[in-house]
Amino acid sequence: MNKKLRDELVHHAIAAKEHSYSPYSKFRVGAAVLTDDQVIFSGSNVENASYGLAICAERNAIFQAAHAGKRKIVAVAVSSDEKGFITPCGACRQVISEFANGDTEIVLVTADGKTKSVQFEKLFPTPPKLEKLKK
Repeated sequence: MNKKLRDELVHHAIAAKEHSYSPYSKFRVGAAVLTDDQVIFSGSNVENASYGLAICAERNAIFQAAHAGKRKIVAVAVSSDEKGFITPCGACRQVISEFANGDTEIVLVTADGKTKSVQFEKLFPTPPKLEKLKK
């Protein structure tokens, strides 16, 4: 991914954080995903009084991409208000693995805009996989 596209992905993740609905945790997260045809989808975390019904920003963005018919993700950016880097939770890692591969770039973004990239396989080296049913 070139620098311009990476910067745009990070910008979308930071902007998405502004739409976070996090009245319980006050922990805002924004994410953006880049598909193989260079389309960016973003999402924020959305909480619920029934905590188990909340959705993370990464899954929100990925589900929007999937809904639009996009099935291959080449990069994910994750932004928060934290001073340090946060990584996707286990549920998000599993969802990422459905649409990405080990080389997918995960861009972590701090509150002050510092970035760090890591290959997805470093975060989730052996994701559970099911064989997809053939039609």
